[in-house]
Amino acid sequence: MSKPSDIQLLSTRLYFLPVQTRVPLKFGAETLTSVVCARACVVVENQRGHRAEGWGETPLNVQWVWPSALSYDVRLEALKDFCVVLAGAWARFEGRAHALELGHDFIDHRLPALLKAFNADRENEPMPVLAALVCCSAFDIAVHDAYGLVNAVPTYATYGPEFLSRDLAAFIEPAEDSAVAFTGRYPADFLVIPRPQRLPAWHLVGGKDWIAPGEDDGSGPDDGYPVLLQDWITRDGLQCLKVKLRGDDAAWDYARLVAVGSLAEQHHVNWLSADFNCTVTDTAYVNGILDRLLVDHPRVYGMLLYVEQPFPYDLEEHRIDVRSVSARKPLFMDESAHDWRLVRLGRQLGWTGVALKTCKTQTGALLSLCWAKAHGMTLMVQDLTNPMLAQIPHLLLAAHAGTIMGVETNGMQFYPEASTPEAAVHPGLYQRRRGCVDLSTLAGAGLEYQLQHIQRTLPAPACTA
Repeated sequence: MSKPSDIQLLSTRLYFLPVQTRVPLKFGAETLTSVVCARACVVVENQRGHRAEGWGETPLNVQWVWPSALSYDVRLEALKDFCVVLAGAWARFEGRAHALELGHDFIDHRLPALLKAFNADRENEPMPVLAALVCCSAFDIAVHDAYGLVNAVPTYATYGPEFLSRDLAAFIEPAEDSAVAFTGRYPADFLVIPRPQRLPAWHLVGGKDWIAPGEDDGSGPDDGYPVLLQDWITRDGLQCLKVKLRGDDAAWDYARLVAVGSLAEQHHVNWLSADFNCTVTDTAYVNGILDRLLVDHPRVYGMLLYVEQPFPYDLEEHRIDVRSVSARKPLFMDESAHDWRLVRLGRQLGWTGVALKTCKTQTGALLSLCWAKAHGMTLMVQDLTNPMLAQIPHLLLAAHAGTIMGVETNGMQFYPEASTPEAAVHPGLYQRRRGCVDLSTLAGAGLEYQLQHIQRTLPAPACTA
């Protein structure tokens, strides 16, 4: 049924914003030293004839979305080219509906064909689905923002029946072994409303990060920000540390967990998580490390809140039964959880939690959130080292999701100065104090950016459609 609040897209604009890291960030076999953020603007009109511009942004994190032997430049240019394709496709996308309905229809029915055609024209290896979702997310987030703005309401207040014409049964299906039903249920039924204004912040301990003073060789940046983990803990009052591991060197991974855990104990940090980097192919690898920790370092084992994505990205190809791992610690899907269907498969294989990311689209994150919560799975919201505008929908999702513990947020570690214009308006989003980020400045319609107050000069559009 059509509603006066339904929108249609009129036009799009696309911008590319380069950002340099202050310290390197290791992803598997690759290291990130810079990133290009895609920022999208969409113009929409509702049934009342009102128009608004909505904005979305995501880092095109090549190393994370497309691990490959292809050069970084080749992959980055492919992602940028696909963003241009998407700008035209979104501008031409027909239909009047809620942002979630438009996002679902585009991602499920339009995006696969666009990616297939794009890859058919390429001489190199095909761009993966995860990369396509990241490119698409900037536009999808912008549509959700525009929907709230044009209807003069916060976007997260629009996910119920008064705005949506379709219930969740139109988008997702329950597991066959469950009594869950989505008929008559909406995303609002699974969201935390009102949201908390403060969230515990997780700090990323990268594989190249220095932990203790003896490791500091003087080569780090002299820019007023910490270079040692213990200094970050002290300055920001951190209580949650995410430890990046190798996943192919059990001795190194165990030693790293012990070293970080011991430092955490000394500084009264409460929680750890372990990210095995998607390189593990045998559950015995993870189980061996966890069992050894339990015996030799029980306090560190107790601090370990969950384990994140040890196993390969492609869940359908690598159908590993992970119940032995999740019997020891909550086990969260991340790179494997492209959409609710893969979350359903993950649950069958024994995964107990889902790490959501807005960079896989706001629409997809919301539908995965609803599916996971309905089936008793635990949630986390993980970072893609989000700077600038990308940080805001990321933190809003975490605040409304009801996560196991706060939110991962590490843009302030790797490029804090990149977000200076945004931080002038929302200081609590771009710094961590007493171990938390503060969302209290977010207010108003849409995704609550208050963009009119953010003094950022954008480059010329890369594409207008």
